[in-house]
Amino acid sequence: MNPSPKKNYNNAKPFPKNSNNNNSRRKSSPKEKKIDVAPKNEVKDMFMAWFKKNRSIGQIMTKGDVVTNIIKKLDSKQDSALAEAMKELKDYGFIEVQEDGVTLVLTKKGYDFIS
Repeated sequence: MNPSPKKNYNNAKPFPKNSNNNNSRRKSSPKEKKIDVAPKNEVKDMFMAWFKKNRSIGQIMTKGDVVTNIIKKLDSKQDSALAEAMKELKDYGFIEVQEDGVTLVLTKKGYDFIS
């Protein structure tokens, strides 16, 4: 006696196998990206350490200084945080950014912070 094939009593359609149609898949909710602030803070510390060595209000950090003392020493995470770190230092009033976007000038508030 041969066993009878199993009957499918489920009314649901079977999920298509090996389908390239990704629209039918349930999409996960967007995850909030956790931002690591350590690299940004390290970059800010690098800028302020350079100014601290020179200790004068109005000290100018040229593009060459930025490249030599900051950019060449950055790892990939710090490199992506560079612009944000500069923006925060500017927003705090510690530095002024010249028209070229790279030359930095230490302000009185920045001098007081590092002193």
